[in-house]
Amino acid sequence: MKRSILLLAALCTFAAEPLAPDVRAKMIASFEGTVKSADAAIARDATQLRAYSNRGDAQLFLGKAKEAVADFEKMIALDPSQDAPHWRLGIAYYFAGDFAKSAKQFEKYHAYDDHDRENGVWKFFAQAKSADGIEKARKEMLEYKRFDREPFPAVYDMLAGKKTAAEVLTELDKKGLKDDALVMFFAHYYIGWHEQLLGNAAAAKEHLGSAVELAQKAGAGGGPGYMGQVARLHYEALK
Repeated sequence: MKRSILLLAALCTFAAEPLAPDVRAKMIASFEGTVKSADAAIARDATQLRAYSNRGDAQLFLGKAKEAVADFEKMIALDPSQDAPHWRLGIAYYFAGDFAKSAKQFEKYHAYDDHDRENGVWKFFAQAKSADGIEKARKEMLEYKRFDREPFPAVYDMLAGKKTAAEVLTELDKKGLKDDALVMFFAHYYIGWHEQLLGNAAAAKEHLGSAVELAQKAGAGGGPGYMGQVARLHYEALK
């Protein structure tokens, strides 16, 4: 047990503030600019899917989940074929506190793409936060037959109760992945979220903070694309 605690501490250390204030301010200004541009585009033509898509993303990243939901639902109203593949709506539902709808959206996406393990992670968390609870969410986790990218197989086992967070990190270390910022970003993000679900606020903050910091190392645009911003939202909401 002591060795596991030490390993967790060694693998999830980050600065007091994992995202520098000036970096965050620049991101927020960019998202606000996107909203304004989308507003103007929609004023010119209220049927522009791309404008609703862009504005929905920006609204979500600004912490306005309900507004994001409205934009994404408008996309589907304009083009019903957007529904099943719209995993971003599932994320927006989650942050808006509509967990049952979030879980349902990820079930739809699973029917559309049945090998994206990250989709199953989100469905689990949404269902666990709904009236169903964590035990039912574990029993009804989406099934996957194909191996996909790291660290999701181990993370999925953790959510199912088959591995601990320490075991997930040890497995990635043994595979030589501890210096892979993108892999470790996802590992710490979902470990942190799991700790939050279990009521371990201090551990959740530590791992989510590590995820935000790793996002800056992993890629352009303030992190590994969409999920870098989603992890930031999670960290800021917890903090």
